[in-house]
Amino acid sequence: MRLHPTGPTGTRAAALAAAVLLFAGAGPAVADDGRPDRDFTIEDPRITESSGLAASRAHPGVYWTHNDSDDGPYVFAVDSRTGKTLATITMRGVGEPRDVEGISIGPDGDLYVGDIGDNLDGTWSHVWIYRFPEPKELRDATVDAVQYDVKYADGARNAEALMVHPKTGRVYIASKNEDGGGLYEGPAKLTAGAVNTFRRVDEVPWVTDGAFSPDGKRLVLRSYFSAREYAFENGRLGEDRSVAAPFQRQAESVTYTADGSALMFGSEGARSEVVRVEVEGGGSGGGQEQGKPSGSAGGEAGDQGGGEEGDGKGSAGLGAAIVVGVGVLWFALRRKRGQG
Repeated sequence: MRLHPTGPTGTRAAALAAAVLLFAGAGPAVADDGRPDRDFTIEDPRITESSGLAASRAHPGVYWTHNDSDDGPYVFAVDSRTGKTLATITMRGVGEPRDVEGISIGPDGDLYVGDIGDNLDGTWSHVWIYRFPEPKELRDATVDAVQYDVKYADGARNAEALMVHPKTGRVYIASKNEDGGGLYEGPAKLTAGAVNTFRRVDEVPWVTDGAFSPDGKRLVLRSYFSAREYAFENGRLGEDRSVAAPFQRQAESVTYTADGSALMFGSEGARSEVVRVEVEGGGSGGGQEQGKPSGSAGGEAGDQGGGEEGDGKGSAGLGAAIVVGVGVLWFALRRKRGQG
């Protein structure tokens, strides 16, 4: 999103992000010998607020993304081999997007775009989801999109994570709140021209994006400083474990690679980085951290030295120091807020 979270929450998040990045010595991602689905930098100067990522089903190595608020009805196809934009899609028939925060691909091959942000935490009576088929050819085009009106059964709220289950096609939204949000389940089938009510089915932490694994058995949810992967069955969250998400300046997006072998973490900003994190195991080991960044971009959020030795990502001491530094900063800012 263009603005960091508003009010005291935004001040704390911005200060923590800046301090942790300085402390960790994060650097830019570096392309890995031209292979797809590796660390890359989004080169398009128009994409300054990449707030969502979705791995293409039809075009290997391509990732769909979009800007945040006030950008217009645009979606971009970015090549992970080069970081360059291969196509700009203009959605027609969807009105004026307000705060686009998430993107996902359904089992039918359609792209779902979530105009679901609400920085004022519940001032908009409804939000929207836009839907159109993923283009078979990657070229600039204008497409007709379907617009769905969305409301929450328990009242309006802010959200940044839109996930379409890759098997059932059901749409889920994770709301964003400093003290924890909710996982909301949409109706079995979205209906245009009517209100689609999403109902809270589970509790989640502070979430800036999420994505289902290609087989639909796992759901990853990320925040500014961490990520967790949950088992997902019968529409509900199960056992979860930490994922070694990278530190990024404004951690706003995540998706699985098309083959499910890794996670791709994105951030807002000009020439923003997308970092690959390998997925290990896949189903067992609750509470155990998994994965590691594959490239050279920064440190790992949530890494406390439990990774494999010799992975080139720094010592346990650095990971622990980062965690301690985050904790100290968070505590200090919380105390300042209480005294203010």
